[in-house]
Amino acid sequence: MYQFPQDLKKAYESSPVSFVYYQNIDGTAVPILISEGFCRNTGTDRQTAFEWLNNGLFEHIHPDDVGILSHLSDEFLHRRSPYNIIFRTKLGPDSSGSDEDYIQIHAIGKWQTMPDGTELMVISYANLSLTEKSVKERMDAYTLLRQDHFYTDPLTGLLNINYLHEYGREKVNVIRAEGKKPCFIYTDLHSMRSYNDQYGVKGGDRLLCLTAETLKKQFPASLVTRGSDDHFVIISWIDDKEELVRRLHKTNEIIRSKAGGNTFGIRAGICPVEDSDTPSRALDHAKYAMKSINNDMNREVVFFSPDQNRLYLQERYILENLNKAIQNGWIKVFYHALYRIETEKEAAFEGLARWIDPVHGVITPGQFIPPLQKYHQLHKLDLAVFEQVCREVWVRHENDLPLVPVSVNFSWQDFDYEDIVAKMNELYEQYHLADLVDKSYFIVEITEQDLAVETERVREQLKQIRENGYRVWLDDFGSGYSAINVFSRFDFDLIKYDMELMRHLDDKGGVNRVILEELVHLAKRFGLHTLTEGVETKEQLAFLEEIGCELAQGFYFHKPESLDETLARIRSGQSVKPCETKEERAAFERKWFEK
Repeated sequence: MYQFPQDLKKAYESSPVSFVYYQNIDGTAVPILISEGFCRNTGTDRQTAFEWLNNGLFEHIHPDDVGILSHLSDEFLHRRSPYNIIFRTKLGPDSSGSDEDYIQIHAIGKWQTMPDGTELMVISYANLSLTEKSVKERMDAYTLLRQDHFYTDPLTGLLNINYLHEYGREKVNVIRAEGKKPCFIYTDLHSMRSYNDQYGVKGGDRLLCLTAETLKKQFPASLVTRGSDDHFVIISWIDDKEELVRRLHKTNEIIRSKAGGNTFGIRAGICPVEDSDTPSRALDHAKYAMKSINNDMNREVVFFSPDQNRLYLQERYILENLNKAIQNGWIKVFYHALYRIETEKEAAFEGLARWIDPVHGVITPGQFIPPLQKYHQLHKLDLAVFEQVCREVWVRHENDLPLVPVSVNFSWQDFDYEDIVAKMNELYEQYHLADLVDKSYFIVEITEQDLAVETERVREQLKQIRENGYRVWLDDFGSGYSAINVFSRFDFDLIKYDMELMRHLDDKGGVNRVILEELVHLAKRFGLHTLTEGVETKEQLAFLEEIGCELAQGFYFHKPESLDETLARIRSGQSVKPCETKEERAAFERKWFEK
C-alpha cells in the first residue's frame, strides 16, 4: 500500500477541503488518506471515517442512487470512464432514513501519479447544501494546496525545481524586458555528505536552510529555487561579472560563519542565457561549469566558456551515441603487439578501442574515455571490445593467422555494474572459442589507479577471473603514485610498467634506469612476468634486455592496427611478423622463473 511522505500526508490530512485518496488494491478502491474536511462533513473522526468507507459506505447512500454510484465507481476504478456524479447520502449516523435526512453530494474524481510512479485516485466531495461560491472556494483551496506543495520545497520554503521548469522562461523574459542579460547560477554545497556524517541529518537540514536564506538575501530580486538534494538554482542577470562573484563569495562567508560546523560553502557555475539558447540548455551549461570545478578548493565560481561549450557538445555526443556506435560497428578494436624481447617475436596483443565516427571521423580515446568514465558508462565499451576480440578469434583462424593471447582493458567501474566474469564466460561460450583456444588466451588489464579505489566486489571478481582460467595483468605501474602493497592485496600474472618510465629513461642522471631494473627484479621475486610499454628506440630495447625484462610494447615495433588492416597488408603481399607458438610461450615462461 502506498505510503505518503510525512510532510505531504500532514498537509493533505489537515486540509479543510473534503477529499479522500484511494488505491486500487486487487480490484477494490481502498481509502488510504482522508482529509480533515471530509471528517467534518461526515461528522466523524478519521478512524470511523475509514471504517465507514471500507465497510458501510453504501448503507448511507439513497437506495435509488446505489446502483448508478456502484456502476460508475467500478468504471472509474478500471479507468473506463471519468468520475463526476451527484448522489444522495446521510451524513449523521443517527438519521432515520427519510428523504429529508439525505443531502446531495457532488463527487469528482481524478487519477494522480505520485512521485514514485504509484497511481492513486483522489475524489473530492462537495456538499451542495453549501452555496456555489463556497463550493468553488473549497475546490480552489484544494487546487492551490496541491500546487503549493508541487511548487514549494517544504524544508527551505523556496520555490522548487518544478516551478523553475514551469515558469523559468517567464523570469528570463522579464529580465530581458528590463534590458538585462539573464543568467543561470547552479550551486552545490561542497561535501554535504561529509557534513551530514559529522552533524547528522538535522544539522544538514539547518545548513540547507541557512544556504537558502543567505542566497535569497544576496539575490533579492532574482528567482532563487532549490533543486535536488544540496543544489540551488538561481535565475539572475549579468551586469557585472565581478559583482556576481562578490555576492557568491559573500554568501560563502556568511554560511561559514553561521553554520556552526565545518563547511566550505557553495560552488557555483554561471551561464548567460543567449538569445538562441533555451533556459533548460543554459541550466545544463551552468551545471556543467560547476562540475568542472571538481575538487579544486581554490575555486568557488566558474563561468561557462566557449571551450566548455565545445567540450560539452562533444561529451553529449559521445554519451548519446555510445550504444549506436557499438551496434553500428563504429567502435573498432585496434591490436597493439607485445614482443618477446629475447626473440623479438609477437607474444600477445593488446586490444584497444578506437571510435571511427561517420560524422566526426576519428574520436580519440582521450576524448571518449573521460566522459564514459565520468558518467559510469565504461562497462558498455569494455565489454563491447571484449566481444569483438572474441568474434575476431575466428577471423584470425579462418585467415590462417597465428592465435596469440589478447589483453583487454577493464575499469574498476565495470565490476560495479556487471558480473564481468559471467559476461566473459557467456561470450566465450557464445562464440564456441573452446574449439580454438583456452581461456588463458584472454587477459584482463586493470590499472593500478583503478585498484586504488578497491572494493570487495572488485577484489572478488578479479579473483574469480583468474579462477576461471583467464589471466590478470596490472597495467600502468609506475604512473603517478605507486603502492607496492598492491601485490599483497591482489594476484596478478604480469606487471606492466608505464611508458613514462621509458620516455624519461635518461632524465636526472638516468634515475628511471635504476627504478626499472629494481622493479623487474622485484616482480620476478613475486612470481610475476614483466612488460614495459613505450619502447621507441633500439637503445631502449637493448636496455630492457640487459635488465632482464621479458616483454616490450611500443612504436619501435609498429603502431596499433585493426584486423582489417592486417588482412589488407597480407593480401597486398606484405609479410606478417613472426609470432611465438603456444609451446614457445610456455617454455619462455618456465625459463623466466628458472633464472
